[in-house]
Amino acid sequence: MGSADNITRRDFVRTTVGAVVGAAAMAGAAEDAAGNPDQTAPRPSLSARVVIVRDEKVLNEAHDVDTAVLDRMLADTVMRVTGEKTAEAAWRELFTPADTIGLVPTPHLNPTHPELVDAVRRALVGAGIPPAQIREAQGGIDKPRACTALIAMPALKAHWLTGIGTVLKNYIMYSGRPSTYHDANNANLGEVWLLPDVKGKTKLVLVDALRPLCDKGPQPDPRYLWDYKGLIASRDPVAADAVGLQIIMAKRRALRGEEWPLSPPPLCVRAADEKFGLGTSRLSNITLDRAGWSRDALV
Repeated sequence: MGSADNITRRDFVRTTVGAVVGAAAMAGAAEDAAGNPDQTAPRPSLSARVVIVRDEKVLNEAHDVDTAVLDRMLADTVMRVTGEKTAEAAWRELFTPADTIGLVPTPHLNPTHPELVDAVRRALVGAGIPPAQIREAQGGIDKPRACTALIAMPALKAHWLTGIGTVLKNYIMYSGRPSTYHDANNANLGEVWLLPDVKGKTKLVLVDALRPLCDKGPQPDPRYLWDYKGLIASRDPVAADAVGLQIIMAKRRALRGEEWPLSPPPLCVRAADEKFGLGTSRLSNITLDRAGWSRDALV
């Protein structure tokens, strides 16, 4: 459907300073997990920045969300993504009152927490976006067509049909033919982000990592759900997926005590970088900005 030349990478990637994520060995392991869609030499990747904000108090023992804590986490997250000093200024840097903003959460089967969707709505209204211009945009291609800007809001999870079912898969319904992207064909999920009604509209990727799922997704198997209590955010969808994939793989290793590959391999992450030019998949090129609770961060 498209090539790397058909998308402007700076729409998604902003070079920043900070600590580089992981040692070379860790980067190589994550890149192997993401899969190489072909045998050609990878093209150079730009740098990307991913924010992880965690708070031990955002979920209680029953996994209920403390909305006040979540609001603070969200504010911190968007300030770190944009570099602005207030949350209102951060949202205004991402969006204008003239935008029609589509929120794109995971719709069912281990969905995005509705409390997070509500928190984003409140924050946007507080930043001056008219409520009527904030809409649900998950579903068919008519949804993003009506929007000038999108916020990808997937839940972090493994997926038995695509390996990882987070950022890149979040727009699969826009294709009108989701089953064609299953198994090895998940490598082509990046092309959905290049559809005319989608391309260039995603201004923020905000991953719900409050309670991720590391196996058997999208069905919520309690054995593989855990309270990570985090938000992952970036302007780069590929970098956000690569970091989420690293967290899932680290959790799987912790559970098994050995490597536990995803099946099918999540080929989409590396292909989104090297085939479709949507962002950066190599952890060695990703800068992490971490804040808050640090226990069992896994990355």
